[in-house]
Amino acid sequence: MLLQDFYKINSLQTENEQTIALVTINKDHEVFKGHFPGNPVTPGVCIMQIVKDITSQVVGKLLFMASSSNVKFMEIINPEVTPDLEFTLNITELDGVYRVKNVTKFNDTVALKLSMNLKVV
Repeated sequence: MLLQDFYKINSLQTENEQTIALVTINKDHEVFKGHFPGNPVTPGVCIMQIVKDITSQVVGKLLFMASSSNVKFMEIINPEVTPDLEFTLNITELDGVYRVKNVTKFNDTVALKLSMNLKVV
């Protein structure tokens, strides 16, 4: 976890290749003092980091992002309004590359869709 105390994983369930993680963003984290004061917006790169962190935890290996594609930020995540997120990850491994397809939602609203390739550090 690069951002200390930025988020908390409340639950993590994996069945076959699908993982669902319920995560709460810390609305009081220092990153929101600069992004943006009075109107906090969760940086997209931080959400991508959470996807990588969850995948690392699921596969039990330290990973780094080798590439990403189809990154679609669809809604702003304001941690004061919607701090609770649901990450649905489909994780497959082929030749040492972990391929992740992710959908991140709050309530019934899709905030992010992305595909990511991760490799062992």
